[in-house]
Amino acid sequence: MSSKATRAPALEALSFEPRTRSLDAGLAARASATAALYAEADADQEAFWARLARERLTWSTPFGVTLEWDPPFAKWFVGGELNVAYNCVDRHVERGLGEKVAYHWIGEPGDTRTLTYRDLQGEVNRAANALLELGVRRGDRVAIYLPMVPELPIAMLACARIGAAHTVVYSGFSAEALADRINDARATVLVTADGGWRRGRRVGLKHHADEAVASTPSIRHVVVVGRLGDGAHMVDGRDHWWGELVGRQSDRCDPVPVDAEQVLFLLYTSGTTARPKGIVHTSAGYLLGCSFTHATVFDLRPDDVYWCPADVGSITGHSYVVYGPLANAATGILYEGAPDTPDWDRWWQIVEEHRVTLLYTAPTAIRAFMRQGQAHPRRHDLGSIRLLGTGGESITPEAWRWFHEHVGGSRAPIVDTWWQTETGSIMISPLPGVTVAKPGSVARPLPGIGAEIVDGSGNPVAKGGGGYLVLTRPWPSMLRGIHGDEERYRQTYWSRFPGRYLTGDGAKRDEDGDVWLLGRVDDVINVAGHRLSTIEVETALADHPAVAEAAVVGRTDDVAGQAVFAFVTLEAGHAPSDALAVQLREHVAYAIGPIARPAYLLFTPHLPRTRSGAIMRRLLREIAEGRSPGDTSSLADAGVVETIREHAGRAED
Repeated sequence: MSSKATRAPALEALSFEPRTRSLDAGLAARASATAALYAEADADQEAFWARLARERLTWSTPFGVTLEWDPPFAKWFVGGELNVAYNCVDRHVERGLGEKVAYHWIGEPGDTRTLTYRDLQGEVNRAANALLELGVRRGDRVAIYLPMVPELPIAMLACARIGAAHTVVYSGFSAEALADRINDARATVLVTADGGWRRGRRVGLKHHADEAVASTPSIRHVVVVGRLGDGAHMVDGRDHWWGELVGRQSDRCDPVPVDAEQVLFLLYTSGTTARPKGIVHTSAGYLLGCSFTHATVFDLRPDDVYWCPADVGSITGHSYVVYGPLANAATGILYEGAPDTPDWDRWWQIVEEHRVTLLYTAPTAIRAFMRQGQAHPRRHDLGSIRLLGTGGESITPEAWRWFHEHVGGSRAPIVDTWWQTETGSIMISPLPGVTVAKPGSVARPLPGIGAEIVDGSGNPVAKGGGGYLVLTRPWPSMLRGIHGDEERYRQTYWSRFPGRYLTGDGAKRDEDGDVWLLGRVDDVINVAGHRLSTIEVETALADHPAVAEAAVVGRTDDVAGQAVFAFVTLEAGHAPSDALAVQLREHVAYAIGPIARPAYLLFTPHLPRTRSGAIMRRLLREIAEGRSPGDTSSLADAGVVETIREHAGRAED
């Protein structure tokens, strides 16, 4: 292979956002993290993580070896034992924080509940004793299929207390999806509910659970939370009401010490095959990663009120609604409802009422709020917010600036984070008071994290170039494999660049060394030999004042190989027209270059998204190619696909 071919970029890097935000001197003086963390981690990575593990976690048996690394398999804090639930609840009560609020829970209809750490301790112990009564023991698996109610984190912590592993399944998934995950995990108990609230409607769950359990022979018991109070079909001997079963238990249950590498949970994520991909996370390393990043990235202080509106069924919910905040004795918000119910100012009501100081959400939500205009946040006092965070996907500079101005009052810094289900905790992010913010950039890897951007041959790309984002050394919260499939784990993450973890994301690094995400590497359009990132084209489109959001895919082209096909949703007050389509194409050509000008542009009222907010580009590619879309079960709104297909014939060429 020639040197020219070897050094060819994996992705074109055609544009950067030039605007930055200066470092706040006051914040820098008060921030919990300092630049010294980077130097300490670079000098001795293992010693760095060992110090944090001893300082941030409480151990029943101290660990002897920090890391055993046999690529691609890692064991962290070898020989150590601890209990995750004790670290998240009991130790805080023991040091006098029993009356501190752990969660303010808000139901969609407006009902509320406040749980202190002492309350949480009693609830977790009762739930743990209930699981023990049902025969659950250390190493067993419990499936959890609940709406956003307090019993969800309580059930997770109850599993951790007795050394059982949990697998949480998003309550919007179908019975078939639930059954697939139960069967793969071989769970023996299912915790579910009679139903929940979704956009003002009562939505049943127990009938889905019953349908799933009919094809899951490992399930011996089903525990049902009475959220709606409407009753449910109960099978004698198998089904138990949570209120009756848990209510009769003792509020004392000794935590079971487990090995540092004991499986804490399985979480299923999308893959390229029909088989569920169960990501395995263990106890000590995962908890350390969540605790450290939650405290440093969000500059956590004892009096903060922290809110991450993510569903607990996602990795964001696991790490930054449950385990990270509770390990740090934070006060958090749990909200059952949607951001637009009963109106688009519901979030801002909650921020105002509870004086939320830290808000961590997804760009998907930010763009949805942008479409509604500035009136809703202006209606409320958001002055309590001192820091904002985004994660889950790339944020455009335009959305970053809107969030900063209209939610953060042009004063609250934003930490834009990159991480994955597989990484367990945040890997790349600005640190408040340490890093200069650039709208759209995730800045640099956190202390203790090694990352590179490489070309197709594994060579680091020069500054300004685009390529594959890889992680170069093990980290405590990393996945320990794919459940039941060691070879799939090797092939998916470690085979392309031996010894380095392939994230599947493209990225570029600017002249300062800061990282900019380019989207999934399979979300690349090859136009006449130029490998264009969908993120860059989408960002250019979203920068136009008429555009609320955009998604871009490739469509087969006989001449260029592929052509850019753009799906565009407009801001309120703007109407689709041929003139606007031409204007948007030229806007992209001006911002990036003529090669990126969309050959096809389709105005559509909505984009297909999963419940976590990710755009399902697979479905858009099928629509662009004129094919019938496949499985839509994981969409938040399956009806949006038919809406887009109705518009598809109007894409201008």
